[in-house]
Amino acid sequence: MAQELQMMATTAGLLIRATRCSPNKFRHPHIRLLRGGGQRSDRSSRTMQALQEKTHADSSDSKMENSKLESHYHFCGKALTITRDFSNNLGISAIIWESGLVLCRYFQQEKIDFSGKKVIELGSGTGIVGILATLLGGEVTLTDQPSVLSQIEFNVATNVPKSNPSQAMVCPLRWGENQSEFPADFDVILGSDIVYSPLHFPGLIQTLRHLSSHTTVIYISSKMRESMGAKDFHEKILPQYFNWEIVHRDEEKEINVYKVTKKNSGTSDQPLP
Repeated sequence: MAQELQMMATTAGLLIRATRCSPNKFRHPHIRLLRGGGQRSDRSSRTMQALQEKTHADSSDSKMENSKLESHYHFCGKALTITRDFSNNLGISAIIWESGLVLCRYFQQEKIDFSGKKVIELGSGTGIVGILATLLGGEVTLTDQPSVLSQIEFNVATNVPKSNPSQAMVCPLRWGENQSEFPADFDVILGSDIVYSPLHFPGLIQTLRHLSSHTTVIYISSKMRESMGAKDFHEKILPQYFNWEIVHRDEEKEINVYKVTKKNSGTSDQPLP
């Protein structure tokens, strides 16, 4: 079955279900297929953390085949099969981070429905969070660096059937550089374990500010690693431009889920930190 799915995902045009972003898809005059990188190339400081994390947590079953690890999850009544590709040097982008699983559990706990919502996910990685949001009714754009997109597309192909009312797009996005080529009217922005390096905080803030309006709801699930600046980001940098509240906390794993909204006009012209 895994080989059949792999053949599906590598056929010409790759999928009806996982569409690479194009000008027509966003209906935005400045959108083009971005060729820039994403944000996961500079995460060497997270390697030790990755080794310490339980990467198969909450998976009912996992099996390795042809350098691909397939794991199975259940959230919100949806069965998810997530494949990680270890053959393309994706490094930590091939890890299912605990913050993503905690965010999925939060959606389940709160019975969140994304029907009719325009959603974008930052740093999608394996795509598990964005895929769940798609299955819960959202029109979702999953983003990451170009080298990771095939892994995301494969997982979208595996989990989002043609008959699903909502579909997903997969696009490369570089924080702080290419965000202006995306629309600025998303209803929901998702991010799990995207607060990992102070080097990327300015670009992340710029991206969040561009993609959001004052009605946008942003969910960020963060492992509160003090050494990587997560506390400073959420308590000092983010509040300059956004209102936030902790809506869920996993004490054991030290992961917070933040619900974030843009501040009223007047803060938009503040310089970045």
